Amino acid sequence: MKRIASVSIIVEEAESTSEVNKILHGFADIIEGRMGLPLKQYGVAVITLCVVGDDGKISALSGALGRVKGVSVKASYSKKEITEE
Repeated sequence: MKRIASVSIIVEEAESTSEVNKILHGFADIIEGRMGLPLKQYGVAVITLCVVGDDGKISALSGALGRVKGVSVKASYSKKEITEE
């Protein structure tokens, strides 16, 4: 069963950006949309994703991102389950 989730990512170390993008590319099949805000005056980038996938895949994405140095991540899941058409 798939669900919709939003994944919020805060990147506090610029050198971690390439690793974050590499991970996101690996999970491109569940990413429906992405918005990034580089807050240069604070030395932080904020990325928000809209994802659709099973809980395990979304959790794997969040876990992989959370292991990157200087990256904080939080996923919020919808309660609605998506059925395949």
